[in-house]
Amino acid sequence: MTPRTQPQPRPRGVSVTASGLLHTAAGTVAAAGLGWTLWHGMAQPGTALAFGVLITVGELTRCGARPGAGGPPALEEPRAREPAPLAAAGALAYALLGECAGRPTTHGAAQIVAVVVAAALVGAVPQVARGRGVALDQVTRRVLTVGFAAVCFQPLYNSGELLRAVGRGHYYALFLLALLVMTALCDAVLAALLLRARTGHPYGPLLRDQLRALPGIGSAVCATGAVMALAVAVAGLWALPVFCVPLLLTQLSFRRYAAVRDTYRQTIASLARATEIAGYTSPGHAHRVAALSRAVGRELGLSGPDLTVLEYAALMHDIGQLSLVDPVPEGATARLPEAEQRRIALLGGAVVRQTGVPAAVAVVVERQADPYHEQPLPARIVRAVNAYDELSREGAENPDGALCALERLRLGTARDYHPNVVESLARVLARGGVTGPAPG
Repeated sequence: MTPRTQPQPRPRGVSVTASGLLHTAAGTVAAAGLGWTLWHGMAQPGTALAFGVLITVGELTRCGARPGAGGPPALEEPRAREPAPLAAAGALAYALLGECAGRPTTHGAAQIVAVVVAAALVGAVPQVARGRGVALDQVTRRVLTVGFAAVCFQPLYNSGELLRAVGRGHYYALFLLALLVMTALCDAVLAALLLRARTGHPYGPLLRDQLRALPGIGSAVCATGAVMALAVAVAGLWALPVFCVPLLLTQLSFRRYAAVRDTYRQTIASLARATEIAGYTSPGHAHRVAALSRAVGRELGLSGPDLTVLEYAALMHDIGQLSLVDPVPEGATARLPEAEQRRIALLGGAVVRQTGVPAAVAVVVERQADPYHEQPLPARIVRAVNAYDELSREGAENPDGALCALERLRLGTARDYHPNVVESLARVLARGGVTGPAPG
């Protein structure tokens, strides 16, 4: 066995350290805010209570990030970039609040952080009671982003410098818009860093995913927070229940969309199991290939819709075997002649086109048996991961079976498997692979 067959774990110290620093920073900011507020007392407690209740209600109605039922392990995605949009909008509105019913507010950034932290902890009580724990990353993001917005706005507004510089006209609106954009970007950077620390995926694609989400729920949260702050400044606290209704309806609509998406994924996962039930492939093969393919896709920079196409194609990559009269032993198509592999792939693509999934999924299934220099990247990934799962399952009794399978893939990089895909697979495996059914 050559030394290069030993997958070397990629150092994760930088990302883990970044996560620890962010959690520590958020804890320090929260402790400072709570301590300052307890020492100096609560300014305008009625306003603080109203926004605290709003944030708590938002936390109680947060979208759960449960795995899709019936879906493959380790393929879960957050149901939204911001699972508690009402809480986020309420916290942002409190940070941007300068007046209430025409009277200047006197709370500062420290009290804003204290109210947000207290409300988040109260809202997390039901989650803790159900054994789910506190969403530490979400609380970290909330504290740091709201603290950033409050520090940028409150001192300038309370000192009068902001109004003297820009007045109350369109320049004031432009200032708020610029501050909202900076806050949203700050949140996207924090979210990507925390995901990087938790998953080990490359930072670039994670940040792109976060930035792509900004025009969606992110813009709704920022706009609602700003409108709430401006409305309370004129109409008082009665504006809060009025202006939170649109965001509540948006959250309800997204929950329904997420439920439909979960059902869609479950249907595809169930269809993928048809080859297992019929005895054409080993139990859990499609889900293992899908989970590992998704991790390799992340490693190679895929994100968003491209990952979804890769996941669906990996789940359904063996569907063409249902057309065979005699099953391939153990479903190991990697050992079949090239012509037979292509015939099965084309038959599988024809079946996939009848299911209503995007045409890109069928293209990946159809081209998984082509030489790698003719394949799109998702097809290269599916082919390599499928071969690895089959080869490692054949050598399951050998303690070095996985390393032997990886070496055989490397030996096939002249034509069958793209070298970058194989090396990305090695890095994913060196980090422990993915959570899912064990081979065999």
